[in-house]
Amino acid sequence: MTHSEGRDSQPTTWTTLPLFPLHTVALPGVHLPLHIFEPRYRQLTIDLVTEVVPERLFGVVAIRNPTITEVEEPAHVHATGCAVRLREARRLPDGRFDIVATGHRRFRLLSIDTGAAPYLHATVEWADDEPLPDGSEGAEEATARLADAGRAAHRRYCSVAWESDGWQPPPRDTEPALLAYRLASDCILPLADRQELLEERHPLRRLRLTCRLLAREAAFISELSAVPPPQHEVNETLLRPSLN
Repeated sequence: MTHSEGRDSQPTTWTTLPLFPLHTVALPGVHLPLHIFEPRYRQLTIDLVTEVVPERLFGVVAIRNPTITEVEEPAHVHATGCAVRLREARRLPDGRFDIVATGHRRFRLLSIDTGAAPYLHATVEWADDEPLPDGSEGAEEATARLADAGRAAHRRYCSVAWESDGWQPPPRDTEPALLAYRLASDCILPLADRQELLEERHPLRRLRLTCRLLAREAAFISELSAVPPPQHEVNETLLRPSLN
Protein backbone atom coordinates (compact mmCIF):
# COMPACT_ATOMS: atom_id res chain seq x y z
CA MET A 1 0.00 0.00 0.00
CA THR A 2 1.18 3.49 -0.80
CA HIS A 3 0.34 6.53 1.33
CA SER A 4 0.69 10.29 0.96
CA GLU A 5 1.05 12.64 3.88
CA GLY A 6 2.57 16.01 4.67
CA ARG A 7 6.02 16.47 6.12
CA ASP A 8 7.32 20.02 6.56
CA SER A 9 4.53 21.16 4.22
CA GLN A 10 5.87 18.89 1.45
CA PRO A 11 3.99 15.80 0.22
CA THR A 12 5.81 12.49 0.58
CA THR A 13 4.96 9.02 -0.65
CA TRP A 14 5.81 5.96 1.38
CA THR A 15 5.16 2.26 1.18
CA THR A 16 6.21 -1.06 2.69
CA LEU A 17 8.47 -3.58 1.01
CA PRO A 18 10.08 -6.91 1.87
CA LEU A 19 13.69 -6.05 2.64
CA PHE A 20 16.77 -7.97 1.52
CA PRO A 21 20.03 -6.59 3.02
CA LEU A 22 23.08 -7.43 0.93
CA HIS A 23 26.79 -6.75 0.76
CA THR A 24 26.26 -4.99 -2.57
CA VAL A 25 24.26 -2.10 -4.02
CA ALA A 26 21.36 -2.53 -6.43
CA LEU A 27 21.09 0.16 -9.10
CA PRO A 28 17.99 1.25 -11.04
CA GLY A 29 17.75 -0.32 -14.48
CA VAL A 30 20.55 -2.82 -13.75
CA HIS A 31 20.12 -6.60 -13.43
CA LEU A 32 20.98 -8.19 -10.08
CA PRO A 33 21.57 -11.99 -10.12
CA LEU A 34 21.33 -13.71 -6.74
CA HIS A 35 21.70 -17.22 -5.38
CA ILE A 36 19.04 -17.74 -2.69
CA PHE A 37 19.87 -20.38 -0.10
CA GLU A 38 18.59 -19.34 3.35
CA PRO A 39 15.05 -20.51 4.26
CA ARG A 40 13.58 -17.07 4.95
CA TYR A 41 14.68 -15.77 1.55
CA ARG A 42 13.56 -18.95 -0.17
CA GLN A 43 10.13 -18.08 1.25
CA LEU A 44 10.47 -14.52 -0.03
CA THR A 45 11.26 -15.88 -3.49
CA ILE A 46 8.18 -18.10 -3.38
CA ASP A 47 6.07 -15.13 -2.31
CA LEU A 48 7.49 -13.09 -5.18
CA VAL A 49 6.91 -15.81 -7.77
CA THR A 50 3.33 -16.39 -6.63
CA GLU A 51 2.76 -12.61 -6.39
CA VAL A 52 1.85 -12.73 -2.73
CA VAL A 53 4.22 -9.76 -2.76
CA PRO A 54 2.62 -7.09 -4.99
CA GLU A 55 4.32 -6.37 -8.30
CA ARG A 56 7.15 -8.79 -7.41
CA LEU A 57 8.99 -5.88 -5.76
CA PHE A 58 11.39 -6.08 -2.84
CA GLY A 59 13.88 -3.66 -1.39
CA VAL A 60 17.66 -4.08 -1.46
CA VAL A 61 19.88 -2.13 0.93
CA ALA A 62 23.63 -2.36 1.37
CA ILE A 63 24.97 -3.48 4.74
CA ARG A 64 27.32 -0.88 6.22
CA ASN A 65 29.82 -3.21 7.88
CA PRO A 66 30.98 -6.50 6.31
CA THR A 67 31.10 -8.11 9.76
CA ILE A 68 27.33 -7.69 10.26
CA THR A 69 25.49 -10.95 9.62
CA GLU A 70 22.09 -10.08 11.12
CA VAL A 71 20.40 -6.80 10.25
CA GLU A 72 18.11 -5.70 13.06
CA GLU A 73 17.90 -1.90 12.77
CA PRO A 74 18.30 0.85 10.15
CA ALA A 75 21.74 1.80 11.48
CA HIS A 76 23.08 -1.51 10.18
CA VAL A 77 22.43 -0.57 6.55
CA HIS A 78 22.72 2.43 4.26
CA ALA A 79 19.68 4.67 4.33
CA THR A 80 19.27 4.79 0.54
CA GLY A 81 18.33 1.57 -1.20
CA CYS A 82 16.71 0.38 -4.40
CA ALA A 83 13.48 -1.50 -4.98
CA VAL A 84 14.04 -4.34 -7.45
CA ARG A 85 11.56 -6.42 -9.43
CA LEU A 86 11.91 -10.19 -9.80
CA ARG A 87 12.37 -11.09 -13.47
CA GLU A 88 13.38 -14.75 -13.43
CA ALA A 89 13.54 -17.50 -10.83
CA ARG A 90 14.87 -21.04 -11.23
CA ARG A 91 14.27 -23.48 -8.41
CA LEU A 92 17.06 -25.97 -7.78
CA PRO A 93 16.43 -29.59 -6.69
CA ASP A 94 17.42 -28.85 -3.07
CA GLY A 95 15.01 -25.91 -2.76
CA ARG A 96 17.49 -23.12 -3.37
CA PHE A 97 16.84 -20.55 -6.12
CA ASP A 98 18.83 -18.71 -8.72
CA ILE A 99 17.05 -15.46 -9.49
CA VAL A 100 17.51 -12.32 -11.51
CA ALA A 101 15.96 -9.05 -10.38
CA THR A 102 16.16 -5.61 -11.99
CA GLY A 103 16.57 -2.30 -10.19
CA HIS A 104 13.33 -0.32 -10.29
CA ARG A 105 13.20 2.75 -8.03
CA ARG A 106 15.35 4.36 -5.36
CA PHE A 107 14.05 4.79 -1.80
CA ARG A 108 14.98 6.13 1.60
CA LEU A 109 14.68 3.68 4.47
CA LEU A 110 12.42 4.86 7.30
CA SER A 111 12.10 1.80 9.55
CA ILE A 112 12.62 -1.97 9.67
CA ASP A 113 10.11 -4.50 10.99
CA THR A 114 11.87 -7.67 12.15
CA GLY A 115 8.76 -9.56 13.26
CA ALA A 116 6.17 -9.21 10.50
CA ALA A 117 7.15 -12.26 8.45
CA PRO A 118 9.90 -14.83 8.06
CA TYR A 119 11.85 -12.08 6.29
CA LEU A 120 12.36 -8.39 7.04
CA HIS A 121 9.90 -5.68 6.00
CA ALA A 122 10.70 -2.00 5.68
CA THR A 123 8.78 1.24 5.51
CA VAL A 124 10.35 3.40 2.80
CA GLU A 125 9.75 6.66 1.01
CA TRP A 126 10.51 6.97 -2.68
CA ALA A 127 13.51 9.16 -3.56
CA ASP A 128 13.17 10.00 -7.23
CA ASP A 129 15.62 12.06 -9.29
CA GLU A 130 15.74 15.80 -9.42
CA PRO A 131 14.42 17.05 -12.79
CA LEU A 132 16.74 17.40 -15.76
CA PRO A 133 17.34 20.89 -17.17
CA ASP A 134 14.53 22.29 -19.29
CA GLY A 135 14.25 21.22 -22.91
CA SER A 136 16.09 24.20 -24.34
CA GLU A 137 18.63 23.59 -27.10
CA GLY A 138 21.55 24.45 -24.83
CA ALA A 139 20.41 22.07 -22.09
CA GLU A 140 19.90 19.23 -24.57
CA GLU A 141 23.37 19.79 -26.05
CA ALA A 142 24.97 19.76 -22.60
CA THR A 143 23.17 16.53 -21.72
CA ALA A 144 24.24 14.93 -25.02
CA ARG A 145 27.89 15.94 -24.52
CA LEU A 146 27.96 14.50 -21.03
CA ALA A 147 26.33 11.28 -22.23
CA ASP A 148 28.96 10.96 -24.97
CA ALA A 149 31.73 11.51 -22.42
CA GLY A 150 30.25 8.78 -20.23
CA ARG A 151 30.09 6.35 -23.14
CA ALA A 152 33.70 7.13 -24.07
CA ALA A 153 34.83 6.46 -20.48
CA HIS A 154 32.88 3.20 -20.55
CA ARG A 155 34.59 2.10 -23.79
CA ARG A 156 38.03 2.88 -22.34
CA TYR A 157 37.30 0.95 -19.16
CA CYS A 158 35.91 -2.12 -20.94
CA SER A 159 38.77 -2.18 -23.44
CA VAL A 160 41.33 -2.58 -20.65
CA ALA A 161 39.23 -4.44 -18.07
CA TRP A 162 37.61 -7.28 -20.00
CA GLU A 163 39.69 -9.78 -21.89
CA SER A 164 36.87 -10.66 -24.28
CA ASP A 165 34.70 -8.46 -26.47
CA GLY A 166 31.51 -9.73 -24.84
CA TRP A 167 30.53 -6.38 -23.33
CA GLN A 168 28.01 -4.15 -25.04
CA PRO A 169 27.46 -0.41 -24.65
CA PRO A 170 24.02 0.69 -23.42
CA PRO A 171 21.53 1.30 -26.25
CA ARG A 172 21.68 4.78 -27.72
CA ASP A 173 18.12 5.49 -26.57
CA THR A 174 18.90 4.82 -22.89
CA GLU A 175 17.35 7.59 -20.81
CA PRO A 176 19.86 10.04 -19.27
CA ALA A 177 18.51 9.21 -15.82
CA LEU A 178 19.51 5.54 -16.25
CA LEU A 179 22.63 5.91 -18.37
CA ALA A 180 25.10 6.37 -15.49
CA TYR A 181 23.82 3.22 -13.79
CA ARG A 182 24.09 1.20 -17.00
CA LEU A 183 27.63 2.42 -17.66
CA ALA A 184 28.75 1.73 -14.09
CA SER A 185 27.25 -1.77 -14.08
CA ASP A 186 30.16 -3.04 -16.23
CA CYS A 187 32.73 -1.73 -13.75
CA ILE A 188 33.85 -3.58 -10.62
CA LEU A 189 33.43 -0.71 -8.19
CA PRO A 190 33.85 -0.70 -4.41
CA LEU A 191 30.57 -0.72 -2.50
CA ALA A 192 31.09 2.86 -1.33
CA ASP A 193 31.31 4.10 -4.92
CA ARG A 194 28.19 2.23 -5.98
CA GLN A 195 26.37 3.63 -2.96
CA GLU A 196 27.46 7.16 -3.89
CA LEU A 197 26.06 6.66 -7.38
CA LEU A 198 22.79 5.43 -5.94
CA GLU A 199 22.49 8.38 -3.59
CA GLU A 200 23.17 11.02 -6.26
CA ARG A 201 19.75 12.29 -7.33
CA HIS A 202 20.74 14.59 -10.19
CA PRO A 203 21.19 12.64 -13.47
CA LEU A 204 23.92 14.88 -14.88
CA ARG A 205 25.96 14.98 -11.69
CA ARG A 206 25.62 11.18 -11.61
CA LEU A 207 26.99 10.96 -15.16
CA ARG A 208 29.97 13.13 -14.21
CA LEU A 209 30.64 10.92 -11.21
CA THR A 210 30.47 7.82 -13.39
CA CYS A 211 32.98 9.32 -15.83
CA ARG A 212 35.42 9.95 -12.96
CA LEU A 213 34.99 6.47 -11.51
CA LEU A 214 35.41 4.68 -14.83
CA ALA A 215 38.52 6.74 -15.66
CA ARG A 216 40.01 6.04 -12.24
CA GLU A 217 39.39 2.30 -12.45
CA ALA A 218 40.72 2.06 -16.01
CA ALA A 219 43.92 3.80 -14.87
CA PHE A 220 44.30 1.40 -11.93
CA ILE A 221 43.91 -1.63 -14.18
CA SER A 222 46.37 -0.30 -16.75
CA GLU A 223 48.95 0.53 -14.07
CA LEU A 224 48.64 -2.82 -12.33
CA SER A 225 48.45 -4.81 -15.58
CA ALA A 226 45.64 -6.84 -14.06
CA VAL A 227 42.03 -7.39 -15.08
CA PRO A 228 38.96 -8.16 -12.98
CA PRO A 229 37.54 -11.69 -13.01
CA PRO A 230 35.05 -12.50 -15.79
CA GLN A 231 31.67 -10.89 -15.24
CA HIS A 232 29.86 -14.19 -14.71
CA GLU A 233 32.27 -15.03 -11.88
CA VAL A 234 31.61 -11.63 -10.32
CA ASN A 235 27.88 -12.37 -10.39
CA GLU A 236 28.39 -15.74 -8.72
CA THR A 237 30.68 -14.51 -5.94
CA LEU A 238 30.28 -10.80 -5.18
CA LEU A 239 26.51 -10.68 -5.56
CA ARG A 240 25.57 -13.52 -3.25
CA PRO A 241 23.08 -12.71 -0.50
CA SER A 242 24.11 -11.99 3.03
CA LEU A 243 23.61 -14.49 5.81
CA ASN A 244 20.30 -12.97 6.94
